[in-house]
Amino acid sequence: MTTAPNPHPSTEGRTPYPVGLLLTGRRVVVVGGGQVAQRRLPALIAAGADIQLISPATTPAVQAMADAGELTWHRRGYAEGDLADTWYVLVATDDPAVNTAVSAEAERLRVFCARSDDASAATAWTPASGRDGGATVSVLTGDPRHSAALRNAIVEGLRDGSLATRQFRARGAGVALVGGGPGDPDLITVRGRRLLADADVVVADRLAPRELLAELPPHVEVIDASKIPYGRYMAQEAINQTLIDHAKAGKFVVRLKGGDPYVFGRGGEELLACVEAGIPVTVVPGISSSISVPAAVGIPVTHRGMTHEFTVISGHVGPDERSLTNWEAAARMTGTLVLLMAVDKIGAIAAKLVEHGRPSDTPVAVVQEGTTAAQRRVDATLATVGAVVTAEGIKPPAVIVIGDVVHVLG
Repeated sequence: MTTAPNPHPSTEGRTPYPVGLLLTGRRVVVVGGGQVAQRRLPALIAAGADIQLISPATTPAVQAMADAGELTWHRRGYAEGDLADTWYVLVATDDPAVNTAVSAEAERLRVFCARSDDASAATAWTPASGRDGGATVSVLTGDPRHSAALRNAIVEGLRDGSLATRQFRARGAGVALVGGGPGDPDLITVRGRRLLADADVVVADRLAPRELLAELPPHVEVIDASKIPYGRYMAQEAINQTLIDHAKAGKFVVRLKGGDPYVFGRGGEELLACVEAGIPVTVVPGISSSISVPAAVGIPVTHRGMTHEFTVISGHVGPDERSLTNWEAAARMTGTLVLLMAVDKIGAIAAKLVEHGRPSDTPVAVVQEGTTAAQRRVDATLATVGAVVTAEGIKPPAVIVIGDVVHVLG
């Protein structure tokens, strides 16, 4: 727990004693069901406290917690005696008289009491808290804004690896299949970034966010597992064996992939290979380019009153080749089609969709290098998209969106 100089006059000269309360199964009383309670209750619920909420009314979010059985809601105002057998009290009403009465009862019963309206009148302060992995970071300054700013800086540093803690939490041997997202390094998940910071070996795809590799410590071995369309590539069997060999050598291996490991990412094959070799595997979902890249250029893949479904299709195999896609069924659907790995096949795919009934003037958007600095979008229709892609020199990676949602923003 971190403390800092106190800039808040009402609590000047008061130094809190930092402690972590273990509240599982213990009675905690919260008086007030407004926005403050809404912010504080999730942590009390996560701590396993027996929460008794006393308030005539609540916010919809707090009511949902009560409806889910996460707390007991007494739909009335505070009354003397409500704090009997209580371990901890949080007062969060907008009535100073009620807050004073509650804290006075808490004082008589020697129950620690936090007050949202007046920290100087409280016997406990609620720290600004955050979590990273198994660690809880709590900051107390007496000024909630200052505490929150410090908390955010510390937690963000732990999550992005800029605060070096690896020597204290080195992971055992194993493999993590991490979805890196669509390309922007800020779009990897918090858990994915945390595991990447702990890696001994990183086996990276061509579409994985490249900037993340620059942040790795010098001792981390980076293995290029790129698959360049119609060019150089590392065979899938070789990738599988690389993961297994390094994990068996006692290393923690991160397989960093673009998008989501299970959306045309062969993550399932890598999982099976590791499991069969007795290697523990963690799978971290990623933000799929099938939804994030369209969003980056203002295209929602679904829109009320326009589409009730969207379908993601791999276009790396043409419709007249060995494709497993039912193109006739896809053409007859009225919703959005999202094509991945389809740049060189889009002319044939568009023709097949038109052949089976999709109107030739259906809008199409092609987004190259979505979410990155090189992002660009070109628009067409099913009738023209093949020629437009060729004329514009579109290269992989690109996401192709087919349907009326392309023009939701005009």
